[in-house]
Amino acid sequence: MTPSPYAAALSRIPVREHRTRVLGTETAWWEYGDPGDPALVLVHGFRGDHHGLEPVVAHLPGYRIISPDLPGFGASEPLADLAHDIEGYRTWLAAFVAAVGVDADFTLLGHSFGSIVSAAAVAGGLAPTRLVLVNPIGAPALEGPRGVMTRLAVGYYRAAAALPPRAGFALLRNRAIVRVMSVTMAKTREKELRRFIHDQHDRYFSAFADRDAVLEAFRASVSHDVREFAADIHVPTLLVAAVRDDITPIEAQRTLVARFPDASLEEIPDVGHLIHYETPAAAADHIRQFLAAGADA
Repeated sequence: MTPSPYAAALSRIPVREHRTRVLGTETAWWEYGDPGDPALVLVHGFRGDHHGLEPVVAHLPGYRIISPDLPGFGASEPLADLAHDIEGYRTWLAAFVAAVGVDADFTLLGHSFGSIVSAAAVAGGLAPTRLVLVNPIGAPALEGPRGVMTRLAVGYYRAAAALPPRAGFALLRNRAIVRVMSVTMAKTREKELRRFIHDQHDRYFSAFADRDAVLEAFRASVSHDVREFAADIHVPTLLVAAVRDDITPIEAQRTLVARFPDASLEEIPDVGHLIHYETPAAAADHIRQFLAAGADA
């Protein structure tokens, strides 16, 4: 295990682990900070779990942060009666928020695939006071700078679906393929930070419940983007985007922000789709300023 450069800051924030039944299945979630602090609900990205957003959590003391593993990933069970698509996840998110008692006066934050789920949920009626989207998917993945890589990924997931269950499951968890993905997305030149990022992907990127959940979620991730929902989101929204993002180019993010009735865009230079690992302090600063402005309004 590679030591986290954010471990010291994270260790100063109390954390409690929970299990809650949501829509008939068990959702694992982690609660950071003081229960009396302002609430911030996190939604992680595709194939990740709550660990991926802990570097951001480490830089946000003073908040009650609620960070679940999406159904089918990490320690959470798959959805029982819903598909692992945008509709299924946004239905689950609304039920989860109600189940843990933060359905009033909270901020919602979604990263990557979580940005689509969060945007869909808010457009569908979930009512946070503010919305934060980090590395938002603001354009079709197949059209981004790494469109060729995305098409290769589509082939990879199709192969995993076509194989017998055990072989397909093994392909999805292939460490060499996970490492290629990690190396491709990391932009930092800091060797220790790169080692940490690769270790995180090795440890958590294959923590999923079954093949079907992963395949359904992947199809959802490349078939939708935040643009579909932006016009129907009427809460103040912050987009935290990366100038070197290979999945949604920064030009598309600058176009995306104009689709919201009330949104602002903050750009972080010299980083790609891994803001949460490479520049969590900068992201947290933007988030804190956004939330403070709302509190003063």
